[in-house]
Amino acid sequence: MLTLPPKVTPRAFERLSEIGASDQGKVLRVAVEGGGCSGFQYEIDLDEGPAEDDMVLEGAGERVVIDSTSLPFLADAVIDFSEDLIGARFVIENPNASSSCGCGTSFSM
Repeated sequence: MLTLPPKVTPRAFERLSEIGASDQGKVLRVAVEGGGCSGFQYEIDLDEGPAEDDMVLEGAGERVVIDSTSLPFLADAVIDFSEDLIGARFVIENPNASSSCGCGTSFSM
């Protein structure tokens, strides 16, 4: 079964540009860690730059990086930016997650 790398929406790259991430020398780091109410949780932060083993996704002059350990958990996922009643945030639509919590930051496989 062929898996595809994660994708970043134009809206997510636009938001990074709006906050001046690349102007500050920052990248958006997306990682998967153990924990959370469903077993795994997403960590999404601005970081100093890519590490040697990171996958780098680029668009609109901005970069999103994912470490090699997190990459299998994010295969075929879509990284987006959402503004709704609970606030503005980066979100991940992950087809690998069998369930997720209400906050959207924790999931199980």
